[in-house]
Amino acid sequence: MSFRCPDKSCSLCPRLLEFRAQNVAKFPTYYNGPVPPFGSLEAEILIVGMAPGLNGANQTARPFTNDYAGDVLYPILKDNGFAKGNYGKRKDDGFELINVRVTNAVRCVPPQNKVTGDEVKNCGRYLQQEIASMPNLKLILTLGGVAHNAVLGILGYKKAAYKFAHGALHFLPNHNLMMLNSYHTSRYNINTGVLTPQMFDQVIKKMKELLITDAGKTHERH
Repeated sequence: MSFRCPDKSCSLCPRLLEFRAQNVAKFPTYYNGPVPPFGSLEAEILIVGMAPGLNGANQTARPFTNDYAGDVLYPILKDNGFAKGNYGKRKDDGFELINVRVTNAVRCVPPQNKVTGDEVKNCGRYLQQEIASMPNLKLILTLGGVAHNAVLGILGYKKAAYKFAHGALHFLPNHNLMMLNSYHTSRYNINTGVLTPQMFDQVIKKMKELLITDAGKTHERH
């Protein structure tokens, strides 16, 4: 299975299509389309978020870019050796990911930053193709419950057996994959103290350790 990113002709989700049309009129200089993933398909790590931000990825055409969530995500990835260059909040800033790919469960910006179950399901075909097209994939980091459930859904695992919890590690036996959970790096989570940059840094350090030692295989498996 080869990965194909949806283009601006995608009409799978009527609500998102209508919102996209509104944004084309309101923000004509924005990208306003399904946002392509960032990073190589050869990476061993896939980070999955929920959906593009209106003035972030929807504007820049790169996940988490020009968005508060990216201001937290990308510098911490760099600090831990998973990126190089200077994150300038633009697609052409020269910032590069190392052994990491970043994507979203839903590729188009949703109204009020909320997605529906149907939209997650519709876009799931692209996430499924993406995962299947990553031959070296070892670990998926899900940012938030929506991304966590989206990954379980498209891979065929029962959500009740894999509870989302910050810092939790799950093993997906049918795909020989580790799945690590983190609260989303959203402004809301940071401002309310649900997540701190230090907490997220610890998750990325754990991710790095798991990748180096493959320690996840020694944990209890579902």
